[in-house]
Amino acid sequence: MNRSIAVLRLMISLFVVAALQGCTDNAVIDVNHEISNRRWSYIKKVSIPVKIEDNSKAYNVYMNLRHTADYRYSNIFVLIHQRSPDGKKVTERKEFQLAYPDGEWLGSGSGNLYTYQLLFKERYRFPSPGTYIFEFEQNMRDNPLREVRDVGIRVEPAE
Repeated sequence: MNRSIAVLRLMISLFVVAALQGCTDNAVIDVNHEISNRRWSYIKKVSIPVKIEDNSKAYNVYMNLRHTADYRYSNIFVLIHQRSPDGKKVTERKEFQLAYPDGEWLGSGSGNLYTYQLLFKERYRFPSPGTYIFEFEQNMRDNPLREVRDVGIRVEPAE
Protein backbone atom coordinates (compact mmCIF):
# COMPACT_ATOMS: atom_id res chain seq x y z
CA MET A 1 0.00 0.00 0.00
CA ASN A 2 2.83 2.48 0.80
CA ARG A 3 4.38 1.84 -2.59
CA SER A 4 1.15 2.65 -4.43
CA ILE A 5 0.77 5.88 -2.45
CA ALA A 6 4.35 6.87 -3.32
CA VAL A 7 3.74 6.13 -7.00
CA LEU A 8 0.50 8.12 -6.91
CA ARG A 9 2.27 11.09 -5.27
CA LEU A 10 5.04 10.94 -7.86
CA MET A 11 2.52 10.88 -10.71
CA ILE A 12 0.60 13.83 -9.24
CA SER A 13 3.84 15.79 -8.78
CA LEU A 14 4.89 15.14 -12.38
CA PHE A 15 1.45 16.20 -13.59
CA VAL A 16 1.59 19.45 -11.60
CA VAL A 17 5.09 20.28 -12.89
CA ALA A 18 4.02 19.58 -16.49
CA ALA A 19 0.89 21.70 -16.08
CA LEU A 20 2.85 24.62 -14.63
CA GLN A 21 5.40 24.49 -17.45
CA GLY A 22 2.56 24.60 -19.98
CA CYS A 23 1.30 27.84 -18.40
CA THR A 24 4.48 29.85 -18.79
CA ASP A 25 4.26 32.73 -21.21
CA ASN A 26 7.37 33.08 -23.34
CA ALA A 27 6.35 36.34 -25.05
CA VAL A 28 9.04 38.95 -25.64
CA ILE A 29 6.32 41.56 -25.07
CA ASP A 30 2.55 41.52 -24.62
CA VAL A 31 1.27 45.00 -23.83
CA ASN A 32 -1.83 47.10 -24.51
CA HIS A 33 -2.38 50.85 -24.49
CA GLU A 34 -5.77 52.25 -23.58
CA ILE A 35 -7.47 54.46 -26.16
CA SER A 36 -8.75 57.60 -24.47
CA ASN A 37 -12.56 57.78 -24.33
CA ARG A 38 -12.71 54.76 -26.70
CA ARG A 39 -12.15 57.17 -29.63
CA TRP A 40 -9.11 56.34 -31.75
CA SER A 41 -8.08 59.35 -33.85
CA TYR A 42 -5.73 59.26 -36.85
CA ILE A 43 -3.27 61.46 -35.02
CA LYS A 44 -3.25 59.24 -31.91
CA LYS A 45 -0.86 56.54 -33.11
CA VAL A 46 -0.08 53.84 -30.58
CA SER A 47 3.71 53.56 -30.38
CA ILE A 48 5.39 50.58 -28.67
CA PRO A 49 9.11 49.79 -28.44
CA VAL A 50 10.05 46.11 -28.76
CA LYS A 51 13.54 44.98 -27.76
CA ILE A 52 14.80 42.02 -29.79
CA GLU A 53 17.90 40.39 -28.37
CA ASP A 54 18.05 37.23 -30.51
CA ASN A 55 17.50 37.90 -34.20
CA SER A 56 18.36 34.30 -35.13
CA LYS A 57 14.90 33.19 -33.94
CA ALA A 58 11.65 33.46 -35.88
CA TYR A 59 8.84 35.37 -34.17
CA ASN A 60 5.09 35.68 -34.51
CA VAL A 61 3.95 39.29 -34.18
CA TYR A 62 0.36 40.15 -33.28
CA MET A 63 -1.66 43.32 -32.98
CA ASN A 64 -3.72 43.20 -29.80
CA LEU A 65 -7.15 44.83 -30.09
CA ARG A 66 -10.09 45.28 -27.77
CA HIS A 67 -13.37 46.91 -28.71
CA THR A 68 -16.85 47.14 -27.24
CA ALA A 69 -19.95 45.47 -28.65
CA ASP A 70 -20.95 48.90 -29.98
CA TYR A 71 -18.09 48.94 -32.52
CA ARG A 72 -19.84 49.63 -35.87
CA TYR A 73 -17.82 47.52 -38.30
CA SER A 74 -16.99 43.86 -38.96
CA ASN A 75 -13.38 44.74 -39.81
CA ILE A 76 -10.63 47.25 -39.16
CA PHE A 77 -7.96 48.74 -41.42
CA VAL A 78 -4.70 49.67 -39.72
CA LEU A 79 -1.42 51.17 -40.85
CA ILE A 80 1.44 49.40 -39.08
CA HIS A 81 4.70 51.33 -39.06
CA GLN A 82 7.87 49.49 -38.07
CA ARG A 83 11.07 51.43 -37.41
CA SER A 84 14.24 49.36 -37.08
CA PRO A 85 17.20 50.20 -34.81
CA ASP A 86 19.03 51.78 -37.79
CA GLY A 87 16.07 54.15 -38.39
CA LYS A 88 14.64 52.43 -41.49
CA LYS A 89 10.84 52.68 -41.54
CA VAL A 90 8.47 50.25 -43.24
CA THR A 91 4.69 50.76 -43.38
CA GLU A 92 2.07 48.20 -44.29
CA ARG A 93 -1.72 48.48 -44.45
CA LYS A 94 -3.60 45.55 -42.96
CA GLU A 95 -7.25 44.63 -42.86
CA PHE A 96 -8.41 42.39 -40.02
CA GLN A 97 -11.81 40.68 -39.97
CA LEU A 98 -13.46 41.08 -36.58
CA ALA A 99 -16.85 39.42 -37.20
CA TYR A 100 -18.52 36.70 -39.22
CA PRO A 101 -20.86 37.83 -42.04
CA ASP A 102 -23.83 37.30 -39.69
CA GLY A 103 -22.36 39.85 -37.25
CA GLU A 104 -21.09 37.42 -34.60
CA TRP A 105 -17.78 38.70 -33.21
CA LEU A 106 -14.70 36.56 -33.83
CA GLY A 107 -12.88 37.76 -30.71
CA SER A 108 -13.19 36.31 -27.26
CA GLY A 109 -15.87 38.14 -25.33
CA SER A 110 -16.26 39.13 -21.74
CA GLY A 111 -19.34 41.21 -21.03
CA ASN A 112 -19.37 44.07 -23.53
CA LEU A 113 -15.68 43.73 -24.48
CA TYR A 114 -14.13 41.68 -27.32
CA THR A 115 -10.44 40.80 -27.44
CA TYR A 116 -8.28 39.79 -30.42
CA GLN A 117 -4.70 38.83 -31.13
CA LEU A 118 -4.37 39.51 -34.85
CA LEU A 119 -1.33 37.89 -36.49
CA PHE A 120 0.40 40.20 -38.95
CA LYS A 121 3.91 38.73 -39.15
CA GLU A 122 4.27 34.95 -39.06
CA ARG A 123 7.67 33.34 -38.47
CA TYR A 124 9.27 36.76 -38.96
CA ARG A 125 13.01 37.17 -38.50
CA PHE A 126 14.09 40.61 -37.34
CA PRO A 127 17.08 41.81 -39.41
CA SER A 128 19.24 42.68 -36.41
CA PRO A 129 19.08 42.80 -32.62
CA GLY A 130 17.98 46.07 -31.05
CA THR A 131 14.87 48.09 -30.28
CA TYR A 132 12.16 48.24 -32.93
CA ILE A 133 9.35 50.78 -32.72
CA PHE A 134 5.90 49.62 -33.84
CA GLU A 135 3.22 52.25 -34.43
CA PHE A 136 -0.42 51.38 -35.00
CA GLU A 137 -2.54 53.95 -36.81
CA GLN A 138 -6.23 53.41 -37.47
CA ASN A 139 -7.02 53.71 -41.18
CA MET A 140 -10.82 53.66 -41.30
CA ARG A 141 -13.12 56.34 -42.73
CA ASP A 142 -14.34 57.41 -39.30
CA ASN A 143 -12.19 59.84 -37.38
CA PRO A 144 -12.23 59.27 -34.53
CA LEU A 145 -12.97 55.56 -34.72
CA ARG A 146 -15.38 54.90 -31.86
CA GLU A 147 -15.52 52.02 -29.38
CA VAL A 148 -11.90 50.86 -29.69
CA ARG A 149 -10.77 50.34 -26.11
CA ASP A 150 -7.15 49.11 -26.34
CA VAL A 151 -4.44 48.55 -28.94
CA GLY A 152 -1.20 46.74 -28.34
CA ILE A 153 1.35 44.22 -29.50
CA ARG A 154 2.45 40.69 -28.72
CA VAL A 155 5.73 39.25 -29.95
CA GLU A 156 6.51 35.61 -29.22
CA PRO A 157 9.01 33.07 -30.51
CA ALA A 158 7.48 30.98 -33.32
CA GLU A 159 7.28 27.29 -32.66
